[in-house]
Amino acid sequence: MLLTLSIRDVIAATPRARIVRLALDGHRFDYAPGQAAAIASHGYENRIPYSLAASPEDSRRHGTLEFLIGVDASGVAGPHVILEPGQRVDVEGPMGAFTFPASPEERRFLFVAGGTGIAPLRAMLRHALTVPHSTVGLFYSARTPGEFAYDSELAALAESGRIELRRTVTRGADERWAGPRGRITRETLAGLVHDPVTLCFICGPQSLVDDMRAHLADLGVDAGRIRAEA
Repeated sequence: MLLTLSIRDVIAATPRARIVRLALDGHRFDYAPGQAAAIASHGYENRIPYSLAASPEDSRRHGTLEFLIGVDASGVAGPHVILEPGQRVDVEGPMGAFTFPASPEERRFLFVAGGTGIAPLRAMLRHALTVPHSTVGLFYSARTPGEFAYDSELAALAESGRIELRRTVTRGADERWAGPRGRITRETLAGLVHDPVTLCFICGPQSLVDDMRAHLADLGVDAGRIRAEA
């Protein structure tokens, strides 16, 4: 499917990422949680894939497609797309097989994100919250405290008891950061694996994906329940 949509909102998520919402304006765009779409300014041939960062339910409710798009220090994503409200954007998709299943047998779900790898996992997580009798955990790793996208939303979900949230900072953090530091370890991850019958999703740098696969296997999670995308 190829649509031309307009940018409704551009919101600073972190110093190097923007939340970009495209107005569907009555168009239908069905996708599975975790899938992506390729986008570029209208008429630009080289469309770049980005994960859809909202659940399909949220997309239908708000009439938007949402992406988390990396930018440089000046706020520019690249020559393929101009991130300004009102700009017309070509959207091709959906695409990708890293998805949340339509009818999972599990009721415990764990998401492990590194950096902007939170984008497809946020879509899955928000969808998982609609699964009856589900429990949801998220372990989110970022280089610095300022690089946690959707931070206030995730904190609110944790405070209300809807998700279990763990965060860690791997590089720069000053005395204002009171949370954990360093990479996610087997021991810290174990706190979110309450049952080996847990469906796990990992998205981030390849090193994180490889480590998490090994840690989850050590914690008794079957390989068939570990799904990842770098």
